[in-house]
Amino acid sequence: MQLNKFIGLLFVTFLIPASVFAVTLPDFTELAETQGKTVVNITSIKNASTPSGNTPPFPYDEQLQEFFKRFGIPGLPGMPPNGNAPREKQVMGTGSGFIINSKGIVITNAHVVNDADTVIVKLNDQKEIQAEVLGIDKRTDVAVLKIKADNLPQVKIGDPGKLKVGEWVAAIGSPFGLESTMTVGVVSALGRNLPQENYVPFIQTDVAINPGNSGGPLFNTSGEVVGINSQIYSRTGGYMGLSFAIPIDVAINVAEQLESDGKVSRGWLGIAIQEISKELSESFNMKSTQGALVAGVEKESPADKGGLKPGDVILKFGENDIKISSDLPKFVSSTKPGSKIPLNILRQGKEKQLEITIGEMPTEDMVVARKNNEQTQKNRIGLIVKDLTPQQKKQIKENAGVLVLDVAEAALNAGIRKGDVILGLNNNPVSSVQSFNQDLKKVKKGKTIALLIYRNGDTLYVPIKITN
Repeated sequence: MQLNKFIGLLFVTFLIPASVFAVTLPDFTELAETQGKTVVNITSIKNASTPSGNTPPFPYDEQLQEFFKRFGIPGLPGMPPNGNAPREKQVMGTGSGFIINSKGIVITNAHVVNDADTVIVKLNDQKEIQAEVLGIDKRTDVAVLKIKADNLPQVKIGDPGKLKVGEWVAAIGSPFGLESTMTVGVVSALGRNLPQENYVPFIQTDVAINPGNSGGPLFNTSGEVVGINSQIYSRTGGYMGLSFAIPIDVAINVAEQLESDGKVSRGWLGIAIQEISKELSESFNMKSTQGALVAGVEKESPADKGGLKPGDVILKFGENDIKISSDLPKFVSSTKPGSKIPLNILRQGKEKQLEITIGEMPTEDMVVARKNNEQTQKNRIGLIVKDLTPQQKKQIKENAGVLVLDVAEAALNAGIRKGDVILGLNNNPVSSVQSFNQDLKKVKKGKTIALLIYRNGDTLYVPIKITN
């Protein structure tokens, strides 16, 4: 009886259509057909001059070359008139992209087209068009291209804020040059922060992404673009199950600025932050580990002018709660410079609110120029010094001091060395480069001062005479 019942159930099971079991699985065929046309293949070409490496065995002789040709001999190796002249070599790279505007605006990754002399966009119909690079933003790895074409199929933009972990997503691109390749998977994590990537809350997926997929779109099941496939984690150079996409809202914000201004303006506070551990939360009398701990404040920065101090915990930036410290950079950077933003902070166990005017993040060129300027201006006693970072202060267990970067001959003879940390001047603590140099200016010519130096775990006084 039991056996007959089992056989009956088995028979009924086989009669159930397969579509009933597949009802929860997504069908990507329509997405591939409709949205595949919006995805492009990108070839970047960089011209590089390389030496020929051929040294003629004897001077070029046209008649001798002609003699060899008559007998079917191509000639002597390395005998062209300019045998040692550089040869043009083309270095080519491939990637993917997608059309966001029917008038020829294409988004891809910055690393796909960075430093390229020529960029070729290949459409889904195999037509190839040379592209103009409207702008590149290395911080978010986004680039915007323009091709001369109209009435192009364009993607539908989705909302990455509505994504959920476990949701199905699909990528279309050109892995290893294999155009119009679709791979599928699920969202593995949201708001993922990667090392050295403070401005992008990445979408992590297990969609197969390989070289050539970079810059291609990540779609949701509604056929909307929710991200740009940008990075993978790999020990082999190929896919290992961890892929990362730039949220499309972040990319579109960058793209619009690049298209209109050719650059990206970001908000800036001028602070160093760190995560709050359980032990730190207890020491700050906090009930949780939420927030961003201010580890350092740059002098004359928006944060400094707005009253932020080391040890403050930022709990809220505008209307945005700061759950972990890595939440803060994305909110700040997406804020328009000049905006006045309220900050809810915790200071010495008490909550208070500050209003800070957001500054503009210095560009890489501005930072380099500032560093070069700092490192070429010697002070009155021939030293180039810089403020200690919070990490350096922690390492030497001092709350103040300046680091010696370079030493003139007179200071070197007095006993000061590169790498020394100056903690005090005539028993007065040195709090910053600015205060140190101001105190030096107050000393009369001919006077001798005593500098308290930290070196290799020890402290010592070094006397030096003011000669100018």
